[in-house]
Amino acid sequence: MSGYLSSDMRKVTTHRFIEMKQKGEKISMLTSYDYTTAQIVDASGIDGILVGDSASNVMAGNTTTIPITVDQMIYHAKSVTRAAKRALVVCDMPFGSYQVDCVDGVRNAIKIMKESGCDALKLEGGVEILDTVRRILDAGIPVMGHLGLTPQSINKFGTYSVRAKDEAEAEKLKNDAIALADAGCFAIVLEKVPAKLAREVSEAISVPTIGIGAGNGTDGQILVVDDMLGKTRGFSPRFLRRYANLNEIMTSAIGRYVEDVKNCDFPNEKESY
Repeated sequence: MSGYLSSDMRKVTTHRFIEMKQKGEKISMLTSYDYTTAQIVDASGIDGILVGDSASNVMAGNTTTIPITVDQMIYHAKSVTRAAKRALVVCDMPFGSYQVDCVDGVRNAIKIMKESGCDALKLEGGVEILDTVRRILDAGIPVMGHLGLTPQSINKFGTYSVRAKDEAEAEKLKNDAIALADAGCFAIVLEKVPAKLAREVSEAISVPTIGIGAGNGTDGQILVVDDMLGKTRGFSPRFLRRYANLNEIMTSAIGRYVEDVKNCDFPNEKESY
């Protein structure tokens, strides 16, 4: 059902994200990494699609997001942008593509935008990367921030547990969010932080916050599409709601196909030329 719960079928832009916050309209986002999935997600009325570096886990089977490269992200983002007609498409800048220096960050940002055709980029980090964020924005590229649990820094944190539970880290997160918003980021992802803190940050800045494991006080929500559709197994954090069980459905369907092939029931006469 195209445009579910939305009568506005214009292409979603970064400006629309800010308008939605101002109107009190919640923003819906999901990840996608391929053309076929992105077509379905976009037609379902989603506001934004993140081509996440979680493709490293979901598509390539890596244990972290760190191994994925700029060229691999471009491949996935290009596939998604071909499919998305309405949703805003945001692409993650992968680990190592912007941490070296500002010049390297801008160069990689331009490469991703030019070659993928996406609408915006997402970077993890706060004041530590602020100069790079500003330079990318100065190049005319929209930037979405990402605070809280930042998976590219997993080797630094050593755990995927909730971030900013202590007062000092919570205060830093607030200051980082304000700095990113003031610099010109059009939205900020808040991942795995206390709901009370996420609400406070959302009220303190003029740009929308997109939560994942951050309660319902944020301006929008995002989930990994393979997780919420139940394709993945063994990953069941508190914040994840599974809206389907595609793992079971697909396993059953493939099992029936194997059985039909073995029994010479497929293809039958009607399925042959």
